[in-house]
Amino acid sequence: MAALWRAYQRLLARHPWKVQILTAGTLVGAGDVISQQVVERRGLAGHSGQRTLKMMTIGFCFVGPVIGGWYQVLDRLVPGRTKATALQKMLLDQCGFAPCFLASFLAVAGALNGLSVEENWSKIRQDYRDALITNYYIWPAVQVANFYFIPLNYRLAVVQCVAIVWNAYLSWKTNQL
Repeated sequence: MAALWRAYQRLLARHPWKVQILTAGTLVGAGDVISQQVVERRGLAGHSGQRTLKMMTIGFCFVGPVIGGWYQVLDRLVPGRTKATALQKMLLDQCGFAPCFLASFLAVAGALNGLSVEENWSKIRQDYRDALITNYYIWPAVQVANFYFIPLNYRLAVVQCVAIVWNAYLSWKTNQL
């Protein structure tokens, strides 16, 4: 396990953007597998590989680049890693970024699920408030710790590890039709 971690760190140092995006996509996919197998109890025969692939695509093409880019912007807006700056970053993240990101995530997931614009808007209106409230139960404490203790290059990976449960929730939420 230590060798795997060292290899990950080397790759992250050489190709931070690519590794962060691959990590996000893989862990969003893992969240979908957990959603289908643990939450929905579909069993292997009932598992939708297409759904997992869609969720991984959202992770690779949306979650990884958007959150990775956001963390870079946030570090420029509020430089440093003191307790006060970690709290400021968390407030910007949770009050400004999270509501917009969550709405966008729901819209992208709905589009990939083949919903029409009207159906997608209806689904977002149905799911958004509950998802945002659930977000606020999980993320503020995680983000304060993330911004205070974790170097910028590792933040997306740390968040995505914690987010496996969150990704399972979002996968379940976005795939309830």
